[in-house]
Amino acid sequence: MKKALITGITGQDGSYLAELLLEKGYEVHGIVRRVAIEDPVHRMWRITHLLNDLKIHSASLESFPSIYKVFLHTKPDECYHLAAQSFVSYSFEDEFSTLNTNINGTHFVLAALKEASPSCKFYFAGSSEMFGRVEEVPQKETTPFHPRSSYGISKVAGYDLTRNYREAYGLFACSGILFNHESPRRGYEFVTRKITSHVALIKSGQAKELRLGNLDAQRDWGHAADYVRGMWAMLQQPEPADFVISTGETHRVRDFCDTAFSFVGLNYRDYVIVDPGLYRAAEVDLLVGDPSRAKKSLGWEYTRSFTDLVVEMVEADLRTVSGGTRALPEERHPMVSRHMELLAGGK
Repeated sequence: MKKALITGITGQDGSYLAELLLEKGYEVHGIVRRVAIEDPVHRMWRITHLLNDLKIHSASLESFPSIYKVFLHTKPDECYHLAAQSFVSYSFEDEFSTLNTNINGTHFVLAALKEASPSCKFYFAGSSEMFGRVEEVPQKETTPFHPRSSYGISKVAGYDLTRNYREAYGLFACSGILFNHESPRRGYEFVTRKITSHVALIKSGQAKELRLGNLDAQRDWGHAADYVRGMWAMLQQPEPADFVISTGETHRVRDFCDTAFSFVGLNYRDYVIVDPGLYRAAEVDLLVGDPSRAKKSLGWEYTRSFTDLVVEMVEADLRTVSGGTRALPEERHPMVSRHMELLAGGK
């Protein structure tokens, strides 16, 4: 039985990847912070249904000894490094913690793997934000990076660290340059979930408006459940290589709004307010990937439509708001409730 170790297992991607690996017969280990173990109801809600089948380890990306100890104990065959401070807007507010956590964390994981489990295959979660101010459209594996946020910068550093460990030490280490991927498990701070949760709140009469920044920013949005298949496929190759994972299609933020509001019979123009304060300090206007290499080499293909993705997210938020299904633990947390209130225009 293969063993896999996932950092960031409590996140959107980590939860879908854990499901996939369990289905494939893996023994799945996950690294979480101690606060998650102490408060699993609120911090591990995405993997609650999997906990009986997972082996959870307490460690911190800020502590090399704790990471090294996990590798020494588990000796995994595959490691998927997904953990990061991943909210781009927050990276403008706290550049120091974003750079420290994302760069040092990746370095610690690679170094621990090299020393304790050098035969383990390594996957690094790159990001389309590494391209930033793009130099060609669509973006592919050879497109130069020009990041426009400390988050993007930290991901470029992680990408370079991964390549260096591959070339210098002969590790099977690769990066997935994943474009935006969403799902009902997306955090509320991200624009897609902010939109769909507000559609549900507005439809139910619990909110009157939705404030957003740049409605004309264009993104390549896919579903996280499809993208984790790409992660797994990369580590099944005979030789390590980096791949772009994307849909190859682009849509504007206003298109996402239009689709989400239209699904519940509303016109987004009646509710969406453009707030200049929500614009990025350095905007990234257009991201769209070329997944042809992944299709050719990995046999990976995206399987869902943009509309299906948006509708799935809206339907999930409608069920939560209406009480048709039990609210997710995170949604019952006072801090999240307050965050939702503020997003809905509360004071």
